[in-house]
Amino acid sequence: MADGIENVAEALRKIRSETDPVTEAGTEVLPYTRRVGDALGALRALVTDHTPTEQLESDLRVVHGIVAALVGGEKATALMERLPDIRRLVATDVAAAFERDPSAISYGEVIAAYPSIRAVSTYRIAHAFYQVGEGVVARIMTEEAHSATGIDIHPGARIGTHFFVDHGTGVVIGETCVIGDRVKLYHGVTLAAFSNKRGRADVGSKRHPTIESDVTIYPNATILGGETVIGTGAVIGGNVWLSESVPPYTRVTIGEPRLELRQGPTPNLGEGI
Repeated sequence: MADGIENVAEALRKIRSETDPVTEAGTEVLPYTRRVGDALGALRALVTDHTPTEQLESDLRVVHGIVAALVGGEKATALMERLPDIRRLVATDVAAAFERDPSAISYGEVIAAYPSIRAVSTYRIAHAFYQVGEGVVARIMTEEAHSATGIDIHPGARIGTHFFVDHGTGVVIGETCVIGDRVKLYHGVTLAAFSNKRGRADVGSKRHPTIESDVTIYPNATILGGETVIGTGAVIGGNVWLSESVPPYTRVTIGEPRLELRQGPTPNLGEGI
């Protein structure tokens, strides 16, 4: 009995000979994913002090070579020059996690075990690549952190100092988000755009919200739209859905849900509820 493979192969050959998004993708020169991972790992080690200080200069030269192989010497030099600023920002993120989470034991634990630090330090590095025009490399980097932590931060977002994502799973931060200093998000927070009907015509537009400094956003809150601004010091409660701006120092919550308690007879052994 024929297995039909020849027919399937012929059908796939025909599709591959036509022009569609998949065949066009095959013509692109994409970065070698393993090389991106090598660069990210080396850079993350530098900004979390996971390299010996006495070997810092030689390590920097090695990392420059890894990055240069990925994006070229000129961009590699520009990226390496940004490392002190990235290092300072990551230090503020570590401080924020430690100071705002009473369960934290030490700075070392925060760096080694907190998903926020892995995701945000990766974002800080990827954002630098995004700024020098290496958007695909940047997206591969943040997707590595997303896969590992459940925190999805687009490298184009702009995030201030002392940023902390508590727990973190399910957090989404879109490309044109602007986030101020000392902002704390909990798991499940979505900072996103409206579903756009204009498609590619919206490229480059401000589609995601602005979160000003000292804002706290509790679990599973959703904030949408490029014109939406959450004012300084605001607190957004859990499960809130927002598509309009909120003045500074405003508390936004959903009304208390009504619970119904009905006690029934004691079930016989083996019965469910």
